[in-house]
Amino acid sequence: MAAEVLARGGADVAVYDRMPSAGRKFLMAGRGGLNLTHGEDLATFLARYGAAAPALRAAIGTFTPDAVRAWAEELGQETFVGSSGRVFPRAMKASPLLRAWLRRLDAAGVRFAFRHRWVGWDAERLTFDTSAGALAVEAEATVLALGGASWPRLGSDGAWVKPLTRVGVTVAPLVPANCGFVLNWSEHFRTRFAGQPLKRLALAFGGFGGHVVRGEAVVTEAGLEGGGIYALSAPLREAIAESGEATLTIAMRPDMATAELERRLSAPRGKQSLSNFLRKVLSLAPAEIGLLHEVSAQPLATLEPAMLAQLINAVPIRLTATAPIARAISTAGGVAFDELDTRFMLRRRPGVFVAGEMLDWEAPTGGYLLQASFATGAAAGQGALKWLSRSA
Repeated sequence: MAAEVLARGGADVAVYDRMPSAGRKFLMAGRGGLNLTHGEDLATFLARYGAAAPALRAAIGTFTPDAVRAWAEELGQETFVGSSGRVFPRAMKASPLLRAWLRRLDAAGVRFAFRHRWVGWDAERLTFDTSAGALAVEAEATVLALGGASWPRLGSDGAWVKPLTRVGVTVAPLVPANCGFVLNWSEHFRTRFAGQPLKRLALAFGGFGGHVVRGEAVVTEAGLEGGGIYALSAPLREAIAESGEATLTIAMRPDMATAELERRLSAPRGKQSLSNFLRKVLSLAPAEIGLLHEVSAQPLATLEPAMLAQLINAVPIRLTATAPIARAISTAGGVAFDELDTRFMLRRRPGVFVAGEMLDWEAPTGGYLLQASFATGAAAGQGALKWLSRSA
């Protein structure tokens, strides 16, 4: 995005990419339909960025969700707003959009150099590791858009932290965001239910009077992941960092009052097994029933209907760690906004601009990740154009 803005402004632009081809993480994002942005009002949209919202407001206010949709449609990719408010291209994948984008960049004279890993500076020159050896490049302006540290095999491995900290730039530690969590399943539960979904849940951190989301989860061999878990990942991660654990509370039948649950559970069970009974009266799936067995302090069959009803809609899950950062959808942490001026330029390295996920912000899934990456890329490109004009 920065390259496009710079090329449109008349700059001679080269993109140096660690990977053998462009946009690999962008293509990965498209595997789920390529959620480009979100259709909600801008004030609500900006609130999704939490503490980073003030630092991102100008960039997103300039390159808005509507501007992202217009940009995609200029590239021949019509968009639509889904029932959840999320915005997707009609093609529901990234490859047609990326191909059209790369064609437009090529037509604008943007040059790509692949298999070039940025490793810092040699005096004022950018230095790269390449298959042909070390390379030094002079540039009048530089935009660093090096990503976070999730999915490192796609290019963003966080290796840029060391060269920036060596020149005094403050970088908040990179940690998983929109991530899964680790807990100590029993061998029986892990073996039987790993890979099974838990659907139509309400999930809460701090009890149901606190932060509550609706969504799904998936049992993994090490713990839990999925959309409902990702939406709570920031407060859960912070609690684990502070005290070593966090308790997630799950309501399996959130639309059913406790009194109704108790009434159904009070029906005669006859000769049915408890699992069959729960499946018939509450439509609980085997993995959900297994989870109740996993967390209950006493055998489920010994619980009175009132106690079982309470457990079903307040299942306590003790989380002990985040899943590895390499498996996270995104990362938190990065270059502190205090290190940047309003043009997204590093105060310590005039002429060097920073954009995207390597900045210290995080957001939930739903279009917010790509939107902020697009917007900060455009802002850094505009900042670089101003710098080039000033130094001309």
